[in-house]
Amino acid sequence: MPLQGLLPGLENWAATRRNHALEHGTVTVLQERHGFTRSLAGRSNSRGFHIFGDVSTEELKSAVEEALLRMKRGEAHLAVSPFCGTNIAVTGTLAALATLTLLGGGRDRVARLPNAVVGGILATIAGQPLGRLAQKYFTTSPDVGRLRVTAITVEGWGPFKGHWVATSQGPG
Repeated sequence: MPLQGLLPGLENWAATRRNHALEHGTVTVLQERHGFTRSLAGRSNSRGFHIFGDVSTEELKSAVEEALLRMKRGEAHLAVSPFCGTNIAVTGTLAALATLTLLGGGRDRVARLPNAVVGGILATIAGQPLGRLAQKYFTTSPDVGRLRVTAITVEGWGPFKGHWVATSQGPG
Protein backbone atom coordinates (compact mmCIF):
# COMPACT_ATOMS: atom_id res chain seq x y z
CA MET A 1 0.00 0.00 0.00
CA PRO A 2 1.44 3.42 -0.88
CA LEU A 3 2.16 5.83 1.96
CA GLN A 4 -0.53 8.20 0.65
CA GLY A 5 -3.13 5.51 1.30
CA LEU A 6 -2.13 5.45 4.98
CA LEU A 7 -2.37 9.21 5.53
CA PRO A 8 -6.16 9.48 5.94
CA GLY A 9 -6.08 6.71 8.53
CA LEU A 10 -3.20 8.36 10.39
CA GLU A 11 -4.96 11.73 10.29
CA ASN A 12 -8.13 10.17 11.71
CA TRP A 13 -6.11 8.46 14.44
CA ALA A 14 -4.36 11.74 15.33
CA ALA A 15 -7.70 13.57 15.42
CA THR A 16 -9.21 10.86 17.62
CA ARG A 17 -6.25 11.08 20.00
CA ARG A 18 -6.71 14.86 20.36
CA ASN A 19 -10.46 14.50 20.90
CA HIS A 20 -9.86 11.71 23.43
CA ALA A 21 -7.48 14.02 25.31
CA LEU A 22 -10.04 16.84 25.35
CA GLU A 23 -12.72 14.38 26.51
CA HIS A 24 -10.49 13.42 29.45
CA GLY A 25 -9.70 17.04 30.19
CA THR A 26 -13.39 17.93 30.16
CA VAL A 27 -14.30 15.15 32.60
CA THR A 28 -11.39 16.14 34.84
CA VAL A 29 -12.58 19.76 34.95
CA LEU A 30 -16.10 18.62 35.82
CA GLN A 31 -14.71 16.38 38.58
CA GLU A 32 -12.57 19.25 39.92
CA ARG A 33 -15.69 21.39 40.14
CA HIS A 34 -18.02 18.79 41.69
CA GLY A 35 -15.87 15.97 43.04
CA PHE A 36 -16.88 12.46 42.14
CA THR A 37 -20.57 13.10 42.79
CA ARG A 38 -21.49 12.53 39.15
CA SER A 39 -21.21 9.47 37.01
CA LEU A 40 -19.66 10.55 33.72
CA ALA A 41 -18.39 8.63 30.74
CA GLY A 42 -17.10 9.55 27.31
CA ARG A 43 -16.40 8.13 23.90
CA SER A 44 -14.23 9.82 21.25
CA ASN A 45 -13.72 9.59 17.53
CA SER A 46 -12.09 11.73 14.85
CA ARG A 47 -15.04 14.13 14.64
CA GLY A 48 -15.50 14.84 18.37
CA PHE A 49 -16.67 13.07 21.49
CA HIS A 50 -19.71 12.10 23.53
CA ILE A 51 -20.10 12.87 27.21
CA PHE A 52 -22.68 10.73 28.98
CA GLY A 53 -24.02 11.79 32.35
CA ASP A 54 -26.05 14.37 34.20
CA VAL A 55 -24.48 17.67 33.18
CA SER A 56 -26.13 20.73 31.68
CA THR A 57 -25.15 21.93 28.24
CA GLU A 58 -23.96 25.26 29.69
CA GLU A 59 -21.79 23.56 32.30
CA LEU A 60 -20.38 21.14 29.74
CA LYS A 61 -19.56 24.02 27.37
CA SER A 62 -17.75 25.83 30.17
CA ALA A 63 -15.79 22.69 31.14
CA VAL A 64 -14.83 21.95 27.52
CA GLU A 65 -13.61 25.54 27.04
CA GLU A 66 -11.61 25.45 30.29
CA ALA A 67 -10.06 22.07 29.49
CA LEU A 68 -9.10 23.17 25.98
CA LEU A 69 -7.56 26.42 27.25
CA ARG A 70 -5.62 24.65 30.01
CA MET A 71 -4.32 22.04 27.58
CA LYS A 72 -3.27 24.73 25.10
CA ARG A 73 -1.39 26.40 27.97
CA GLY A 74 0.56 23.20 28.60
CA GLU A 75 -1.44 21.12 31.10
CA ALA A 76 -0.76 17.87 29.22
CA HIS A 77 -1.61 15.79 32.30
CA LEU A 78 -5.30 16.45 31.61
CA ALA A 79 -5.06 14.07 28.62
CA VAL A 80 -4.47 10.98 30.76
CA SER A 81 -7.20 9.63 33.04
CA PRO A 82 -7.10 6.84 35.63
CA PHE A 83 -10.70 6.04 34.63
CA CYS A 84 -10.07 5.52 30.91
CA GLY A 85 -11.16 2.34 29.17
CA THR A 86 -7.60 2.02 27.84
CA ASN A 87 -6.58 1.05 31.38
CA ILE A 88 -9.20 -1.69 31.44
CA ALA A 89 -8.16 -2.98 28.02
CA VAL A 90 -4.45 -3.05 28.91
CA THR A 91 -5.14 -4.70 32.28
CA GLY A 92 -7.44 -7.32 30.79
CA THR A 93 -4.97 -8.15 28.04
CA LEU A 94 -2.05 -8.46 30.46
CA ALA A 95 -4.05 -10.60 32.89
CA ALA A 96 -5.26 -12.90 30.11
CA LEU A 97 -1.76 -13.32 28.68
CA ALA A 98 -0.22 -13.97 32.09
CA THR A 99 -2.90 -16.50 32.98
CA LEU A 100 -2.67 -18.32 29.66
CA THR A 101 1.11 -18.37 29.77
CA LEU A 102 1.37 -19.62 33.33
CA LEU A 103 -1.53 -22.05 33.10
CA GLY A 104 -0.31 -23.53 29.84
CA GLY A 105 -1.55 -26.77 28.35
CA GLY A 106 -1.16 -30.36 29.41
CA ARG A 107 -2.46 -32.43 32.27
CA ASP A 108 -1.16 -30.50 35.28
CA ARG A 109 -3.12 -27.32 34.65
CA VAL A 110 -4.80 -27.51 38.06
CA ALA A 111 -1.39 -27.69 39.76
CA ARG A 112 -0.31 -24.55 37.89
CA LEU A 113 -3.50 -22.65 38.75
CA PRO A 114 -1.99 -20.83 41.80
CA ASN A 115 0.84 -19.50 39.61
CA ALA A 116 -1.67 -18.39 36.98
CA VAL A 117 -3.72 -16.57 39.64
CA VAL A 118 -0.62 -14.79 40.96
CA GLY A 119 0.38 -13.89 37.41
CA GLY A 120 -3.08 -12.49 36.74
CA ILE A 121 -2.95 -10.43 39.95
CA LEU A 122 0.51 -9.03 39.11
CA ALA A 123 -0.68 -8.19 35.61
CA THR A 124 -3.67 -6.39 37.09
CA ILE A 125 -1.39 -4.36 39.36
CA ALA A 126 0.83 -3.46 36.39
CA GLY A 127 -2.16 -2.64 34.20
CA GLN A 128 -2.94 0.81 35.65
CA PRO A 129 0.50 2.41 35.09
CA LEU A 130 0.91 0.65 31.75
CA GLY A 131 -2.58 1.78 30.75
CA ARG A 132 -1.60 5.37 31.51
CA LEU A 133 1.50 4.99 29.35
CA ALA A 134 -0.67 3.57 26.55
CA GLN A 135 -2.92 6.62 26.84
CA LYS A 136 0.01 9.03 26.86
CA TYR A 137 1.71 7.57 23.79
CA PHE A 138 -1.07 5.88 21.77
CA THR A 139 -4.68 6.75 22.61
CA THR A 140 -4.53 10.44 23.58
CA SER A 141 -2.53 13.48 22.49
CA PRO A 142 -2.36 16.75 24.42
CA ASP A 143 -1.33 18.51 21.18
CA VAL A 144 -4.63 20.39 20.91
CA GLY A 145 -3.22 23.64 19.51
CA ARG A 146 -5.40 23.63 16.38
CA LEU A 147 -8.39 21.84 17.93
CA ARG A 148 -11.59 23.84 18.26
CA VAL A 149 -15.12 23.04 19.32
CA THR A 150 -17.71 23.67 16.60
CA ALA A 151 -20.91 22.57 18.36
CA ILE A 152 -22.31 20.94 21.48
CA THR A 153 -25.64 19.20 21.12
CA VAL A 154 -27.84 17.29 23.54
CA GLU A 155 -28.55 13.66 22.84
CA GLY A 156 -30.81 11.39 24.79
CA TRP A 157 -31.79 7.77 24.67
CA GLY A 158 -34.60 7.09 27.10
CA PRO A 159 -33.27 7.60 30.62
CA PHE A 160 -29.72 8.18 29.33
CA LYS A 161 -28.62 11.75 28.79
CA GLY A 162 -25.61 12.72 26.77
CA HIS A 163 -23.98 15.42 24.70
CA TRP A 164 -22.06 15.35 21.45
CA VAL A 165 -19.10 17.73 21.29
CA ALA A 166 -18.19 18.28 17.63
CA THR A 167 -14.66 19.47 16.88
CA SER A 168 -12.57 20.73 14.03
CA GLN A 169 -8.88 19.98 13.69
CA GLY A 170 -7.78 23.08 11.85
CA PRO A 171 -8.24 26.82 11.48
CA GLY A 172 -11.77 27.98 11.20
